[in-house]
Amino acid sequence: MSTDTVRAGAAEEAAERRREQRGWYFYDWACSVYSTSVLTVFLGPYLTAVAKHAADADGFVHPLGIPVRAGSFFAYAVSASVIVSIVVMPMAGAAADRTGRKKPLLAAAAYLGAAATTGMFFLDGDRYLLGGALLIVANASLAVSMVLYNSYLPQIAPPEERDAVSSRGWAFGYAAGSVVLVANLVLFTAHDSFGVSESTAVRICLASAGVWWGAFTLIPLKRLRDRHTPSGGQASAHGWRQLAATVRDMRRQPLTLSFLLAYLIYNDGIQTVISQASVYGSEELGLSQSTLITAVLLVQVLAVGGALGMGRLARTYGAKRTILGSLIAWTLTLAAGYFLPAGAPVWFFVLASGIGLVLGGSQALSRSLFSHLVPSGKEAEYFSAYEMSDRGMSWLGPLLFGLTYQLTGSYRDAIISLVVFFVIGFVLLARVPVRRAVRDAGNPVPERI
Repeated sequence: MSTDTVRAGAAEEAAERRREQRGWYFYDWACSVYSTSVLTVFLGPYLTAVAKHAADADGFVHPLGIPVRAGSFFAYAVSASVIVSIVVMPMAGAAADRTGRKKPLLAAAAYLGAAATTGMFFLDGDRYLLGGALLIVANASLAVSMVLYNSYLPQIAPPEERDAVSSRGWAFGYAAGSVVLVANLVLFTAHDSFGVSESTAVRICLASAGVWWGAFTLIPLKRLRDRHTPSGGQASAHGWRQLAATVRDMRRQPLTLSFLLAYLIYNDGIQTVISQASVYGSEELGLSQSTLITAVLLVQVLAVGGALGMGRLARTYGAKRTILGSLIAWTLTLAAGYFLPAGAPVWFFVLASGIGLVLGGSQALSRSLFSHLVPSGKEAEYFSAYEMSDRGMSWLGPLLFGLTYQLTGSYRDAIISLVVFFVIGFVLLARVPVRRAVRDAGNPVPERI
């Protein structure tokens, strides 16, 4: 075979890889809108209002005959979605790796989630049960789709490209969240000008996220390729058996498990800051709803640059060092948050800026670093464990936040208590010899990691 033929083949392979990568980015662009507009901004307050409308004289609703305070219904629905996710994710991961047919499974999960989100348009009156059911379906579908989406990363990017590719994916997601959130806020704040009620405006915002999710999922489905592997036809039936086998296999990869433990802890801190920052801003700092929504938008915009910037830093310093640096930045941001003066939106925007600059990068680089620690052929199974470690333990941070507030009566003490997640995560990650972990997983070691 001539040198020119080899070069032409390599160029064609690189072009096909870049085409897949560009398609892969667009699933972040498609689904991140759900996380931003639906979960972070609109659904919690709206579903709580619907539940309160359906409540009895004592303020309780009765799903399945169980008395539940209307104000707690949204939180319970989110918790239920986590449980469903934990049940379904290992089955999807096992099916994907056994059959090699990730794309049909990704399509099924994405369009089930998009349909459930679009169906939130019909969430009015006292239909709180419909809202809870749609939330559970959408959240669980998103979790399953992210297992499959993340598992493509080792297949579409060689080791030296993964940090940059993962960071671009996160940047695409935050960019989409920003674009749609701006449009949603225009509709919400000027709903009278558009001739719709505030309730209708919210329902349009919720449904539009589902339409966006479904429409842009067509791009990755067109460009991503399945890598078929020999398999049996009953992968889904063996999901939990496969999960047990995956856990046993991961015990033979102790350094991979060590990284997963560090990620579990510091990511719990990240997720808790995201979910509780608005509570801190409204209850402790006395900030208005418009100020909090503007802060969320600021986080989304800056997270795009933060993800790309930290991806570039990783090319120079390695993913591990860059993540460690981001954990220091998270700690300093929380410390600054403790001293924020009440009624000062400018300083809250400064805090939001700090969060945005490290949010996307710390998550993107964690994903790419983990991809190096996954044995070949087991991507979906290991990323199922990765997602489960995230979602299955995401109650620890909110629990610490709530207990600290309960004991001290201070949201400032509650927010500073979250520093412990970043400190412990930093120590555990610093102790992981990532080069040896990559070699032990049977993968080539990048020059910078």
